[in-house]
Amino acid sequence: VSELREWRPVIYRKCTDTLWLFAFFLFWAGLMFITGYSVMAGAAERLVLGYDSFGNICGRKNTPVKGAPLSGQDMTNKKYVFFLNSCSLEMPSLKISSLSLCVSSCPQEQLNSLEDLQSFARDNGSCLCIYNLTISSYTLNPKAAELCPTLPVPPSKSFPLFNRCVPQNPECYSKYASVLISMVNEMDVFHRILSGILAGRDTVIGLSVLALAFSFIVVLAFRFIRTLLVHTLIALVVFGLLFVSGVLWWLYYDYRNDPSTELETEKENVKFLLGYAIFSTIVTVVLLSLIIVLRKRLQFTVQLFQIVGKIIGRIPFLLFQPLWTFLILIVFWVFWVAVLLSLGTAGTAQTTSGGQVEYRALSGICHMAWYHFVGLIWTSEFILACQQMTIAGAVVTRYFNRNKNSPPPHPVLSSISVLFCYHLGTAVKGSFLITMLRIPRIALLYLYNILKQKESACAKCLFKCCVCGFWCQESCLRYFNQHAYTTTAINGTNFCTSAKDAVFILAKNSAKLASISCFGDFILFLGKVFVVCFTVFGGLMAFNYHRELQAWVVPLLLVGFFAYLMSHSFLSVFEVTADATFLCFAIDMETNDGSAEKPYFVDQELLTFVSQSNKLTEGQKHRSMRPFQENEDGTELQPM
Repeated sequence: VSELREWRPVIYRKCTDTLWLFAFFLFWAGLMFITGYSVMAGAAERLVLGYDSFGNICGRKNTPVKGAPLSGQDMTNKKYVFFLNSCSLEMPSLKISSLSLCVSSCPQEQLNSLEDLQSFARDNGSCLCIYNLTISSYTLNPKAAELCPTLPVPPSKSFPLFNRCVPQNPECYSKYASVLISMVNEMDVFHRILSGILAGRDTVIGLSVLALAFSFIVVLAFRFIRTLLVHTLIALVVFGLLFVSGVLWWLYYDYRNDPSTELETEKENVKFLLGYAIFSTIVTVVLLSLIIVLRKRLQFTVQLFQIVGKIIGRIPFLLFQPLWTFLILIVFWVFWVAVLLSLGTAGTAQTTSGGQVEYRALSGICHMAWYHFVGLIWTSEFILACQQMTIAGAVVTRYFNRNKNSPPPHPVLSSISVLFCYHLGTAVKGSFLITMLRIPRIALLYLYNILKQKESACAKCLFKCCVCGFWCQESCLRYFNQHAYTTTAINGTNFCTSAKDAVFILAKNSAKLASISCFGDFILFLGKVFVVCFTVFGGLMAFNYHRELQAWVVPLLLVGFFAYLMSHSFLSVFEVTADATFLCFAIDMETNDGSAEKPYFVDQELLTFVSQSNKLTEGQKHRSMRPFQENEDGTELQPM
C-alpha cells in the first residue's frame, strides 16, 4: 500500500482519530471536576501562612466556621502564628496541644506579667491573649491567666517558612524544636513538597524566566550559526557540566557534614543532592566522550544548520511558534500547580469543644492527585505534539511547491487551521502513547522508594533495568511520532497509517538519513543541556540560601524539568524542520526520478548537501575497512 501511495499534501481532508479526541475531552472533564472539587474544599494558604486554633488563616480575611464564634476574623495585619504555651508543647496524635493565635509581631523581649502583656499589646498592637479578651481586661478579668500565654513569655522571632514565633530561650527552643521536628518528619511527603514549592514560589518563577531567556538565546544562536559559534556552545556546555557537577558534590559534602541536619526534609535534600551529583557526573562523562568522538563532523553540522536556518528564514513565523507554545504551557502549568496546591489542602473544618477548629483530610485525595499528575504529562505532551504538527505542516507546504519563487501564503496559519480542523485526534493519540510509557516509570520510582528501605539489591537492579528500557522505548517512540505527524500533514491519514508509511520510507532510506540527522540532533541536545545546566546552577545558588525546613531539592528538580521542556519547545523548531525536510526529501526521491514527467521538488543546495554527506559517510567506512585489505608488509593487495 505504501509503495502505491501518492505522497502529496492533500487538499481535501477528513478528521483523523476522532475517538481519541473524544476520549481526551472526557479526560479533561474529569480534570475539571477535580479542579472544582479542590477549589471548593482546599485552602493552599494554610500550608505556608499558617492558621490559629479557631480556623483563621493568618495574613488574610477569613470566613466564619459554623460553631466557632472566634472564626471569620480579618487577619490581614496578623501574619505570625503564636503558641500560648510554647515552652511545653506536646503533640498527641500529630496535633499540637497548645492554643495558637495570629499576631502582628512576636515578642522580642521576655514578658513576666500580665502588665507586660498589656504594655506590649498597646505599644506594638499585637495581642497575645484570646481574641475576645480586650486589652484593658488583661489585668482585670479573673480568667486572664487561662486566656493569656503561660508566664513568663520567652522572647521569640518569626520563623521564615511557616511564619511561626519561635522562642529564643534555650530550654524553650529545644522543646519547641523537638516537637516541630517530629511534626514535620511525620508530615506526608506530598505536603512537604507542596510547602517547599509554595515557600520558594518566587525563586521558581524567576528561574523559569531565566530558562526562557537562555532558550531564546540558544534559538538565535542556531538561527545564525557559524563554526566559531558551535565551538563556543560546546565550550560553554563542557564548562557548565563540569561546574554544575562540582557544585553538586560540594553542596552534598557541605550538607552531609552539617551537624544541624536533623529534619527529614534536610535529610531528603542530602539524598537528592547525592543522586543529582552522580547523575550529573555520568552525563558529563558520556557527553564529553561523544564530543571527542564526533568532533571531526563539526563543519558538516554547521552546513546542516545553515540549510535549516535558510528554510526557517523563508518561513519566519516558525520562530514565533515556540513562544506561543511556551505561553500556553506556562498558563497550563500555573493552572496545574494551583489545582495541586488546593487539592493538597482539601479538608473539612470541624469544630471541637471550646469553639476550636480542626481540618481533617478528605478521602480519595491521593487518587485525584495521581489523576491530576497524568493530566500534567498527557496535556504537556499534547501541546508539544501540536507544535510539531504545525511546524511539519508548514515545512511540507513549502517543500511540495513547484514554483519556488512564489511560495504559498501564510503556511503557518494554514498548518494551524488544518491541525485544529482535522488532526487534533492524531496529536492526542501520539501524546497518549508517550504518556503510557512515562507512567510505568513513575510507578517503578514509587515502588523503588518503598523497597529501598529493605535494601534489596535485586530490586534495585531490576528497577534500573526497567527504567532504562522504558526510557529507550520512549526515545524511539518520540522519533517515530515526529515522522508520523509529518506523514499526516502530507497525506491526511490517521496516526497508525501515517506511522506505517513513515517507517516504510525511513527503512528504505535509513542509510541516507541516519548520518544526516544523528549529529544534528546531538548538537541540539547540547543546546538543551546548556539551558538546563545554567538554570539549575542558578537554582542551586538561590535555594542554597533557604535551608529552613524546605524540601528545596524537589522544587529544583521541577525547575530543571521545566527548563528542559522550555528548551525542547524552542529548539524543536530546528529538529522538526530538519527531520520533516529530510523525510520530504526521501519521499521526493522515492516517488520522482528527475525526468520531465516527474521532476524533483528538492532545490539544488539541499541535494548537493545530502550527496556530500553520503560521500563523507562512505569515505569513512572505506577508510575503516582499508587495514583489512593490506598485507603484512603494508602493501595493498591488488586484484589478479
